[in-house]
Amino acid sequence: MRFDLQVIPHWIKPGSRVLDLGCGDGELLKKLETDKQIQGVGIEIGSDQITACIAKGLNIVEQDLNKGLSNFQDDSFDIVVMAHALQTLHDPHVVIDEMLRVGKECIVTFPNFAHWSCRFHLGGKGRMPVSKFMPYHWYDTPNIHFCTVKDFEALCADNNIKVLASTVVSHDSSESFLGHLLPNLFGVTAVYHISR
Repeated sequence: MRFDLQVIPHWIKPGSRVLDLGCGDGELLKKLETDKQIQGVGIEIGSDQITACIAKGLNIVEQDLNKGLSNFQDDSFDIVVMAHALQTLHDPHVVIDEMLRVGKECIVTFPNFAHWSCRFHLGGKGRMPVSKFMPYHWYDTPNIHFCTVKDFEALCADNNIKVLASTVVSHDSSESFLGHLLPNLFGVTAVYHISR
């Protein structure tokens, strides 16, 4: 399991109502159901991922996040999670507003495009980086918004969003010591716990 997905359960109380946006194959939801006895709902658009979720016995809704969350009432969930989907959305700030409407708290993870290796690759080679963590070329990537730790924190400040906790993950999928000191430079993946 990706390290950002290993961090998330630490911020979720047992028995919570959890909405997982872009839940993929349901690996995180299943872990939360097993370890934390949460009441979970996943949202996914990929048919193979939906099939995998159903095979795991998960409650899944087929839905495009770019169309919002109007089918969910205010404060329907204790926690809304969105892992590695923020950068793929047309209007990520709108989806974050919706997350904070339907959930009392939210957890967001995203790749940090200001990591030193991205900067070095772009500065040295003059081309967008392709790596294990960003395995797409500029022309076939699902990533349409390139966000950094500083960009996300500015978005939170501009929209009166409280950051309850945050951490960054390094290349070896562990919490980054240098990332705690300089998260925008040394964090490969950022993990944020937020609320209004």
